[in-house]
Amino acid sequence: MRSAALIAVDWGTTHARAYRLDDAGGVLGVRAAPLGIGQLGDLAYPDALARLLGDWSDEPVPRIACGMVGSRQGWREAPYVDCPASLSVLSSGLVETGPGGIAIVPGLATRDAAGVPDVMRGEETQILGAVPADSPRTLVVLPGTHSKWASVERGVVRDFTTCMTGELHEALVRHTILGRLADGASGADTGEAFDRGVERGLGAGGFMHDVFGARTLALAGELAPGDVTEWLSGLLVGREIRDTRRWAEQAGDDATRVLVVASEVLAARYLRAFARAGIEAATGPADAAAKGLFRIACAAGRVAVETA
Repeated sequence: MRSAALIAVDWGTTHARAYRLDDAGGVLGVRAAPLGIGQLGDLAYPDALARLLGDWSDEPVPRIACGMVGSRQGWREAPYVDCPASLSVLSSGLVETGPGGIAIVPGLATRDAAGVPDVMRGEETQILGAVPADSPRTLVVLPGTHSKWASVERGVVRDFTTCMTGELHEALVRHTILGRLADGASGADTGEAFDRGVERGLGAGGFMHDVFGARTLALAGELAPGDVTEWLSGLLVGREIRDTRRWAEQAGDDATRVLVVASEVLAARYLRAFARAGIEAATGPADAAAKGLFRIACAAGRVAVETA
């Protein structure tokens, strides 16, 4: 077995994923388990880490983690650092859990134009892993439960904003009359329904009125009950793009092209929506979290040389 230089862990609310990395950041192995901070019950964090790593625990190499493990509800709180934030800023904010534990990457904080705070935890590592340190200004999109859009320039996260797209879709489908319209039904072409929703979301209508359109379109026979959830998904993604593109343009970013960092399935959905919005979109690396953790560890002097 090749020697490892670093153990890197992306530790979220539901799952934890560990990477065994060599001294160039190459992935030697991956282990994952449903050991997120919300799933541990009475299991102590050191025991959860040992269970996740298995025999990797015996390797005398540095360990580093990002994600909700550094929240107030996690193993040890790693306080947010303010944007703009670079690799060196994040590395200087690492928090140690103690002997035999792990170093935790801090999250990022910012404020919008009205002074309302915004935060991210875990995504900052993916961003810095997805965007090379010498890249010019780049707009990065991380879709999900709480979608993040970040402005990055030469290894510095300048600013970001959050949209509750995924969580809002789940709430609408599970807890409103809109979701009940689709119970037991299956649409013939969910892609077409998603596209229609995206077009509606990109438009100039009011959000709460547009959401109710899922019900009225179904009542009028213009939207199949089985297509309601896809139409709503498209509506929310389209509105996210419409509103956040405006945010990016006001900040001086080029909103005509973006880098999407997400799973293959979720990235495909956003690429489809971006195409309808006239935005050029590329996808980032699948192992962005591992790359980001390696780069932060290098900046902290925990790995001798970064050649990746």
